[in-house]
Amino acid sequence: MDNRAIGIFDSGLGGLTAVEALRKLMPWENIVYFADSARVPYGAKSRDELLIMTRQDLQFMASFSAKFVIAACGTVSSNAAGILEEFPIPCIGVLKPGICELSCVPGSAPLGIIATSASIRAGAFRRELEGMCPDRDVVDLACPDFVPLIEGGHTEPGDVELQEAVERSLAPAKAAGIAALLLGCTHYGIIAPAIRNYLGPEVRLISASESSAREACLRLSQQGLTGGSGETLYYTSGPAEEFSAAASRLLGREIHARHVPPLEIK
Repeated sequence: MDNRAIGIFDSGLGGLTAVEALRKLMPWENIVYFADSARVPYGAKSRDELLIMTRQDLQFMASFSAKFVIAACGTVSSNAAGILEEFPIPCIGVLKPGICELSCVPGSAPLGIIATSASIRAGAFRRELEGMCPDRDVVDLACPDFVPLIEGGHTEPGDVELQEAVERSLAPAKAAGIAALLLGCTHYGIIAPAIRNYLGPEVRLISASESSAREACLRLSQQGLTGGSGETLYYTSGPAEEFSAAASRLLGREIHARHVPPLEIK
């Protein structure tokens, strides 16, 4: 039995979807979650900044002697995969697990991917999918409006600003007649109902958070790293009360996050 915690980090609230997915699969595990809210959104950062921030986030996870780390951030996964692979602690991102599940969708209709501007610009999601499905058309879209809206509390399907952003951002995917859509940023799982309302029930939504949680569960079991007491600790580089209130609202239970000083990009 290995009682060390699993580390999960993201730029803000989005990674909570990965926490919840992993908690359902492995309720006994200890988890340390870090929301780098002082530097959200990651999707607006340059690649050089993202590489530095990824190293800093991983070092923060290492300070808890984490046994496994999930980079619950599509932007990190698509821009800093090499850093995740080289880190001494076993790490996974959300890109490959999500793309693997998307590639298994049957049929010949196009497959869709939505992610942050930095993720789409990097092209890693598209390359990975085209490598697995060379005969399928791919529609990949940057949705830079989503994360600021979600972090600002616009998460309900009936929210007018959110509805307008979803329609504006996903119109090309709907016009292309996609069979499935990968939510390549973990934030996007929070607004899945609004996305489903717009695209319709015939379009399958695939959560990168849930895919990565399943992959983490498999690897932890294979490597004999399971064990714990079910404790979850939350940390944020932003205002703790603000994050705690937003996280509590999203998860439907009381969350108390601890503040850590914002990390500087050097």
